[in-house]
Amino acid sequence: MPASLRDYRLVFVGPANGKTAVGDYAEDFVDGVRPHFGEVVEVRTGGPGDETLADLRRYRRAVAAHVAAGPPGRVLVHAELSTAALAPFWSTARLKDVPVTGTVHDPPQGVWMPARTRLVASSRLLNHGIHYPLRPVSRALERAIYGDRMLFALTETGRRSIERTFPSTTTRYIPHLVRSRPVIKPIQDRPNAIGFFGHVYRGKGFEQIERLRQLLPADVAIRVAGRGTEALPKADGIDILGAVDGPDEDAFFESVRAIVVPYGKRHFYAESFAASGVVAHAMAYRTPVVTTDYGALAELDEQVGALVVRVNSGGQPAESATVARELATAVEALLGDQARLTELGEAVAKARQDRSTPRTAEAFVAAWGDLLEATRG
Repeated sequence: MPASLRDYRLVFVGPANGKTAVGDYAEDFVDGVRPHFGEVVEVRTGGPGDETLADLRRYRRAVAAHVAAGPPGRVLVHAELSTAALAPFWSTARLKDVPVTGTVHDPPQGVWMPARTRLVASSRLLNHGIHYPLRPVSRALERAIYGDRMLFALTETGRRSIERTFPSTTTRYIPHLVRSRPVIKPIQDRPNAIGFFGHVYRGKGFEQIERLRQLLPADVAIRVAGRGTEALPKADGIDILGAVDGPDEDAFFESVRAIVVPYGKRHFYAESFAASGVVAHAMAYRTPVVTTDYGALAELDEQVGALVVRVNSGGQPAESATVARELATAVEALLGDQARLTELGEAVAKARQDRSTPRTAEAFVAAWGDLLEATRG
């Protein structure tokens, strides 16, 4: 660790815990990097569509005040940048005489919808009427704001997309951190079941659950958990739990042998290459995933406990029925192969250690050390 960081104040800007998956990530991230700095101050914000213009001005003043109150020449600012989350983007824009970095959660762009205030977010027509035709403008705006900053991506595919889109920036790939979770039963000792997990929204593939139920043998149970899942259609052979936390979350993962990640295109603006928080969550519980090859998921492999089903040949997304059929075939083969299942469990256990919060913090600290050395030079 560069000794100079012990003399630095880190001004961290990101969503509050529970404000989307990025807020959950931010909670672990800031706790991980805190021991490496002399001081960490936090500006925790709302989620997409939460802020008014007055809120944005307030966050901007708070960040500027934390920068000004830090030791001269010994302040670093880091922001968590994600689609339509305005505060981390605007509160760190045009900061002067201080190094600013950011993690881009939905590469290649950070904010995508830079005008999605609470008022704009209240109307789907207004929001997309502003942002869709002005996509080149939003990209140019982000290019001007980022300048030659250091930007982090949580996948290599995402890093390359940022590099192509904002060539003046310095890009680094550091894998999505894996949270600390209790050690649960090895997968070979768990029930013969698969799980779907995560927050329900467009592109997550929850509509595939009913098709998979029809295609899989009756002795393969399907369990579903996450924010918003309680509103999904109920059917025989599908156990819907809704949001789970703490011991309920532990019990959910201990009740499945694999998590299915049937992602597809999330929005119509452009291709994005986000890391999957669901995959990182499964890693935390030493649980393999069976996933489509959509976006950055294509770079996963069995060395990190992922079975990738290739359904997007030639860059063209497959029909939904085809995706379901291919996923069902892969799931049935995996659950019927004890040796392969055990191997994937061992691989994901290693990935869990390699991507732990302390390891992730060390990787960021090394990159920041390089940046500060270059700045001093």
